[in-house]
Amino acid sequence: MRTLLRGGDVITSRAAGEVLTGTDVLVEDGRIAAIGRDLTAGDAEVVDLTGRVVLPGFVDTHRHTWQSVVRNIASDWSLTEYLAGLHTGLSRHYRAEDTYAGNYLGALEALDAGITTLVDWSHNLFTPEHADAAIQALRDAGLRAVFAHGGGAQQWGAPLPSAVPHPDDARRVRDEHFSSDAGLVTMALALRGPQFTTPEVNLHDFALAKELDLDVTVHVGDGYWGKSGPVRALERDGLLSERTTYVHCCTLGDDELRMIADSGGKASVAPDVEMQMGHGFPATGRLIRAGVRPSFSIDVCSSNGGDMFGTMRSAIGVQRALDNAPAVETGEVIERIGLTCSEVLMFATRDGAVAAGLGERTGSIEVGKAADIVALRGDSLAMLPMNNPIGAVVYNAHPGLVQDVWVDGRRVKEDGRLVGVDVAAVRALAERTRDHVVEAYPEAALGGGWHPELG
Repeated sequence: MRTLLRGGDVITSRAAGEVLTGTDVLVEDGRIAAIGRDLTAGDAEVVDLTGRVVLPGFVDTHRHTWQSVVRNIASDWSLTEYLAGLHTGLSRHYRAEDTYAGNYLGALEALDAGITTLVDWSHNLFTPEHADAAIQALRDAGLRAVFAHGGGAQQWGAPLPSAVPHPDDARRVRDEHFSSDAGLVTMALALRGPQFTTPEVNLHDFALAKELDLDVTVHVGDGYWGKSGPVRALERDGLLSERTTYVHCCTLGDDELRMIADSGGKASVAPDVEMQMGHGFPATGRLIRAGVRPSFSIDVCSSNGGDMFGTMRSAIGVQRALDNAPAVETGEVIERIGLTCSEVLMFATRDGAVAAGLGERTGSIEVGKAADIVALRGDSLAMLPMNNPIGAVVYNAHPGLVQDVWVDGRRVKEDGRLVGVDVAAVRALAERTRDHVVEAYPEAALGGGWHPELG
């Protein structure tokens, strides 16, 4: 199958700031075969993208997708309320079909907003059936995903640090669902790490990842817990690795950030949740200075929005404020901003793919890579006149401008509508699940006024 994407303004993410105006992208058998002006179409389907901004699909490197059906229930919650309300509260009432509904809704939401790759940090897997349902939902949605197996409420419930090891069902999931790493959905382990487990359990969990030959994604440096030296603990036990993505990193010491860099590790920053729930200021700038290129994540979709546009704006806004703050105090005049829109867009695309372990497959528009491509309307009043495509994507664009999306060369969104998705049926499924979960937990309530009881 051949498709020629004709005449768009292509942001490649091959290198920061590269924009190819009026350029064609030829897709063959799911991969990018050629990039250039006036390419010969031959028997290819031609899609006219003149006047549109074309870019790689965004990569979300850490999302608790199962929470989509209770979106915004935690929008005014602290981290303590979140742990009580979700992990020891609502999550216990999820049936396998509810986990399916959350993952399916969340994955479709991501696609609709131009996120073509999602690391599903799946820590609501109370039974093997929950895991199977979560995986099936990702496959049914049709996006590229990393299913990061994270256990269930029995691993995350009080007391912490937990002495309950990562569930053995991860072995079954690896054998039955992911015997090959070549599929559109692949597997990783979402581990609790030294902040939330005993040292013995942490060693067990990382050994499991090594046994199963899987990448690891782990929370570190989030709030007060993050000051306990989790990366130092990993370094002491010989567990630092280039196959690990460290999520948050807000309250890590500078020495710990250097340890991540020296080991080749990756990082995921979730600015909205980090600022809301007291994790500390997003570590974007500190990571860069330590030699780690960050990626971005939505994280707690029961709290904040699920698109990368808002995340990029939060990240660049807070980092620019942090960079400018010393000069404000001293009266120094800053001649040039440090963090650019070009770099931020790289974090949301190419660097995200690297953090997800998929840097060789996706994250940029390059010959040989998978055709994971997004086209944004350029004729919106918010985007006109098109003076700076990258600046427009970071500061002006929103999910409503995502007109077309391709995953692995397959068109999953066409002219503003997801292909083959019955939105009314998805809504009905989501509402049934929400109603079941909320009604099963008598303390819970909708409308924004409920705060979980603590203690």
